[in-house]
Amino acid sequence: MNQTLAHPQATQLHAWRRPLATVSAQLGYIASPESRPVNYMYDPPQGVSKENCEYDFRDVRIADARNLASTTSVHREGFELWSASSAIDRFDDSEVIARMYYPECIELACAATGGSSAVVFDHLLRKREAGRPPLTFGRKGDGTQPGSVGRVHNDYTDESGRRRLGLVLRDPELAARVRRYCIVNIWRSAKGPIVDTPLAVCDARTVSVRDMVASEIRYTDRTGEIYLFEHSQQHRWYYYPEMDRHEALVFKQYDSQVSGVARFTPHAAFDLADIAEDAPLRESIEVRCLVLFD
Repeated sequence: MNQTLAHPQATQLHAWRRPLATVSAQLGYIASPESRPVNYMYDPPQGVSKENCEYDFRDVRIADARNLASTTSVHREGFELWSASSAIDRFDDSEVIARMYYPECIELACAATGGSSAVVFDHLLRKREAGRPPLTFGRKGDGTQPGSVGRVHNDYTDESGRRRLGLVLRDPELAARVRRYCIVNIWRSAKGPIVDTPLAVCDARTVSVRDMVASEIRYTDRTGEIYLFEHSQQHRWYYYPEMDRHEALVFKQYDSQVSGVARFTPHAAFDLADIAEDAPLRESIEVRCLVLFD
């Protein structure tokens, strides 16, 4: 694709809010569960709750990552921001996304991670509906578009991250020859600067295995496994104010290398305070990408 890829310089912010070095917002941690957490993404059988756990919404400080003295690393903190303009004007056609945007994401994923090849296996468009808070768990707001997720989570666990390799490659012999792989998310605005519900990412170095809670996500045709997180004072949160269409946030969701690199990056959407009534509602696209290393 030969995109122009770079770590962006400082961005001029718009006037929908006053830029702050650090903001305070609520993020949804899981309360200490008594049993394995389960969340249904459809109407469960009669008498069964959609979720069997409670959430602990905490006020946390989220720092402006644009103010950091140096760029972050997807292998160190677990995330990094790239200037990576897309040739796509609108993200409303799945066929165009697969044909044009997927190759851009593959190039970016390899550039960010140092991987030798990559495969995009999933994408999701999210749209903030007017008048609805973002603190949902990926449930459909109006039946058409998933909302933003306000609970702290990671898309893969040790188990589901290992399982994903075979699901993507679909060739046991090829999968057996893979030395190392990782899964990254590539997240960007689908329509102008994001000013109402940005994405917060947690520095992977501040997360302990004791904070991770493996949890089931049940769909009509399959069951997935993600990490939810218990609150810790050690967690350090960041976001990039007013990410625009030319920027892409790459963050690690799994790494088969078990030491020396970030493996999981907790993340969550959050509400910004003092947003003007005429501020545009967030629309974003996220892509999941399997990256292979030589």
